[in-house]
Amino acid sequence: MRLQELAIVTDTPLLSDPTLLEKFKAHDRVVHDPKTDLYSYRNDYTFKTKAALLTEIQRHTRHGGGLSVRTLKDSWRDAPAAIEELERAGDVLVTRTVKDGQMRLVFWNEVRGEEEGGGMGVEKEFQDLWRGLTVPDDTDLLRSLAQEGLHAMASHTPLPKAPTGPGRKKGKKTASRHRASRITNVHLKGEVDLTRDYVPGEG
Repeated sequence: MRLQELAIVTDTPLLSDPTLLEKFKAHDRVVHDPKTDLYSYRNDYTFKTKAALLTEIQRHTRHGGGLSVRTLKDSWRDAPAAIEELERAGDVLVTRTVKDGQMRLVFWNEVRGEEEGGGMGVEKEFQDLWRGLTVPDDTDLLRSLAQEGLHAMASHTPLPKAPTGPGRKKGKKTASRHRASRITNVHLKGEVDLTRDYVPGEG
């Protein structure tokens, strides 16, 4: 775009304000071609092929992130169509909006499997280890817990709520009961009295 056209479209005094023109030319997103005297916007990426697009997606995914499909489209108009082709081939993974299914982010599919189901196969050694695990029955499990001084967790039942509103009976507030604490650090039994507050200097 010529400078005159840009000044009209953006309604800015690029031609009459030397300071503004200097800052405009120095901007890192502005590209000036001295041969044609045309100005253009510098995009984030310069790829124009599907292979180059996939390389860029792979590079970003290795650094722990995906790429915005909108940003890729700004750099290359045909990027969305190329991404859909790569997705069908299983080369990339795409996240979409819930409302209208528009593509949002694209990631390289690092674990693309050779089989139709995708994913990577698990080595036989780990499969054998997994299949060799046994879950103890309830009786053995409860016995093991009891040996360690533990109990099975009871099912949670909600407590009834106190009555509210005009029908609620007023009465004296009862003093809160002080529950005796249960000592679980049995290895300190006979050496340290855990029911007493700690006082420096006292054994």
